[in-house]
Amino acid sequence: MPPYVDGFPVQDHNFAVFARDAKESLTPNSTQRTTLIVAGVYIIAIFILWHMPYLSVIIYPFKLLTVGFHEMSHAFAGVLTCAHIHSIELDPDEGGATRMSGGIPWITLPAGYLGSGLIGAALIACGFDTNASKIASLVLAAFFLFTLWWARRNWLTWVLILGMSGLIVLFWFVAGGVALRYFVLFIGVMSDMYVLWDVVDDTIARKVNGSDASAFAEICGCCPSQVWGVLWLIIAFAFFAAGVVVGLAAFKESSAQQAEDAKHFLPVPGSSGAMQLLPANLPSMALCAAATIAVLLPRWRLV
Repeated sequence: MPPYVDGFPVQDHNFAVFARDAKESLTPNSTQRTTLIVAGVYIIAIFILWHMPYLSVIIYPFKLLTVGFHEMSHAFAGVLTCAHIHSIELDPDEGGATRMSGGIPWITLPAGYLGSGLIGAALIACGFDTNASKIASLVLAAFFLFTLWWARRNWLTWVLILGMSGLIVLFWFVAGGVALRYFVLFIGVMSDMYVLWDVVDDTIARKVNGSDASAFAEICGCCPSQVWGVLWLIIAFAFFAAGVVVGLAAFKESSAQQAEDAKHFLPVPGSSGAMQLLPANLPSMALCAAATIAVLLPRWRLV
């Protein structure tokens, strides 16, 4: 007979402990509930503004930023598959293009949708914690530098990145970095929502002959672009959900604890804090940072 613990067989007991721990990890505390509510407000606001003829200008820069994530994901996938990246371009009509030669198309083509979705998920997870948002901002800064290198002749990209960099610096100084946390959360939500909408619009609702899905379908030759669109949509939803789950499980500190940690980790210049103590949630932050860096900063070579 199997051994028993607390009246349950060992195997059932282990499963019960795992289920209990998982429930405790994913049950939001008051700070996390606030973050989830804010994320829900973001989703509703973005959805409304997206379809308003004049008010849509409010989120227009962030749409371009997510297009930048899309194109840079193409470029990074190209670098990883030994492609030569010629240029990245953004245009005022919320479109973009990554010009490359070589590489592996069946990797580089879906990388636009899936890569920007993964970036959004990583930012959503980091948006649950102030110090993690600081790290995500530094990674974004490196991402912006790579973007400027490949898009150095595109004036719109320069304006967009300089504007976003200014907002990041501004929000870093507000309320000890709390505003930065909600800004990173907004960018993550915006990126994932744009991926979902773009996949549906380009491949499911209507077939766009110049879309990544249609080009991928031509290469594979086995399924129409709508099939790939549905598959990428499911993956994008999974990324979105994973970002929330990681945020809930990794960052359980209260607002007061986050504020105290933020005083000692990359504090605002002139504040009394200094980087003398490592934050209490450093392992979780390191995990989030590693995930973000893995997405945004793969091996890179000059072109």
